[in-house]
Amino acid sequence: MLVVTRPAVGRFGRLNPVAGAVPGVVLMLVAGVLSPGDLVRGAAVLWRPLVTIASVMAMTSIAHRLGIFDRVARAIELRARGPVPQAFTAVYAIGAVTAALFNNDAAVLLLTPIIVPLIQRLYPRRQALAAPFAFAVFMSAGVAPLCTSNPMNLVVAETAGIRFNAYAVRMVPVAIAGSLCTYVMLRVVFRKLLEDDVPARGREHGSLADMGTAARSVLVIVGAMFASYPILSYFDAPVWMAALTGTFLVCGIGLREQQITGAHVVQGVAWDILAFLFLIFLTALGLENIGVTATMRDVYAAASAEGPGGIALVGGVSSLGSAVLNNHPMAALNALAMRSIEGDNRWRTLAALVGGDLGPRLLPMGSLAGLLWMEMTRRLNVEIKTWDFVRTGFLVTLPTLAVSLAVLWLETLILP
Repeated sequence: MLVVTRPAVGRFGRLNPVAGAVPGVVLMLVAGVLSPGDLVRGAAVLWRPLVTIASVMAMTSIAHRLGIFDRVARAIELRARGPVPQAFTAVYAIGAVTAALFNNDAAVLLLTPIIVPLIQRLYPRRQALAAPFAFAVFMSAGVAPLCTSNPMNLVVAETAGIRFNAYAVRMVPVAIAGSLCTYVMLRVVFRKLLEDDVPARGREHGSLADMGTAARSVLVIVGAMFASYPILSYFDAPVWMAALTGTFLVCGIGLREQQITGAHVVQGVAWDILAFLFLIFLTALGLENIGVTATMRDVYAAASAEGPGGIALVGGVSSLGSAVLNNHPMAALNALAMRSIEGDNRWRTLAALVGGDLGPRLLPMGSLAGLLWMEMTRRLNVEIKTWDFVRTGFLVTLPTLAVSLAVLWLETLILP
């Protein structure tokens, strides 16, 4: 509740998520539910995915400082001069690609403050359009097609022993199907606002200067890094090495060109989120020690791992748990529950990840990114009430969840 509500703490502002997660871990240690050995065990499991996540965060921040995301805004601006549906499609597609290549949270938190003011400026007499476009950014970050596209997916995949390629082969089709379904449902939900052929008439910011050498070099390095992921995975080499190497190269270029400083690199990593992930995993270890994950294991093991019932059960429980409990602790509990089920649990794990990716759309407290997104839209003068979030979330997410899990089940009939 501390993490979800983030209460005000005097002159320090709203409570940091890490501060909200600390009391639970401390109480577990005092009560003997967690032991020092569990801390070591958690660190041994998480250090590789956390290094990868920190590397992607640093590169995303540097790309932002070098103006690469300004080009994203300009690309949207050029495509928003026509009918409204054309602009909506462009925003949704760019959001989905950004989420896939960087990560879900980065796409939501970086693109929202770019897209919303852009739409308000281009459509000055239709300010109500800002809400559906904001939802397009938030909802486009759906099922993570790559394990690096979502921090918790990377943690869970590492715990389950699912390599980058094995994950991508199974989740890319699921992500595409889910993304298309989400797009269609958003068009249906907001059809009265979006069915407008009148082009944008707001002022343009004009063309940007050509990208500098540093920005181009960063794009090349990031592209090479992503291209290396499947190759490394094929040879059973660690993906985190490519992410860390890419970060060092990108930082070196930025520092050499004097366009970033060491402080910028350090500030670009959300250290509080990394600490939060570690603390939440420790909390899940404590719940495992008192039998909570054993109960989840029994529920999940009751249905066939590859049958439609098993896929639907795991995905449904995971999505509901993520919406109510928050996706991070639910994902950690799922990872530990799956690890204790005998046999091959890859399909159950992937179903849990699908539910964990989509569940936070149902309720605002489902993810920290969702809470921050609502606060961000409010500051941008876009009022999205909790009821609007829940209504849109259920109308869009339930069909998307059904389609995504159906595609995942069909894959069990084809892939080993």
